This record gives sequence, structure tokens and C-alpha cells, in this order.
Amino acid sequence: MNPISNINIAAASPSIAQPTPLGQVAGTGVQGSEFKNLLLEGLGQVNQMQVDADQAVQQLFTGGEADPAEVLTAVQKADMAFRMMIQIRNKLVDAYQEIQNIRI
Repeated sequence: MNPISNINIAAASPSIAQPTPLGQVAGTGVQGSEFKNLLLEGLGQVNQMQVDADQAVQQLFTGGEADPAEVLTAVQKADMAFRMMIQIRNKLVDAYQEIQNIRI
């Protein structure tokens, strides 16, 4: 028996694409609000890292009990997280601009 003959043509053929509900990412089942919450949570974490690094630097400069190596590590982590968030923003802006350039 030919394995190709067992394929259901109706099931294999693509159906007419239904419009994606507003606020839902196509093909993923992920709601737009979940994506938004994920981004906001990431921004909050980056902001908290920067606040913690600023506090550690302030303690180091005012003579508080702060290990210089830990302060340097906190500052570098905050800087790296900020740079990564900037790159994510750049990629999102590029994707948005590319979508805007699509001719319908």
C-alpha cells in the first residue's frame, strides 16, 4: 500500500486563514497582553538592577560596608542588562518598521 494514498487531502490542505483576534500573536496562542507583561517585567528587572548598582556605588563612595568586587559585578550586570534591553528595543523597532513598509 502506498503511504501517500493514506493522506487525507482535506486535512493536509491549508484552510483559509482566519484573522487573528486583536491582541493575540498569530500562530502562537500567546495573548498580546502576556507579551506586554513579559516586556514590562523585563524592564522592571533591568531597572531594579540599575537601582541596586547605584546603591552599591553610593555605599562604596560614602564608606559603607561594600565589597568593591561585588560593586563592580553589580554595575557590570546592570550595564549588560541595559544594553541587552536596548538591543531588544532596536529589534522590535526594526520589525515594526519592516511591517510598516509591507505593501498590501
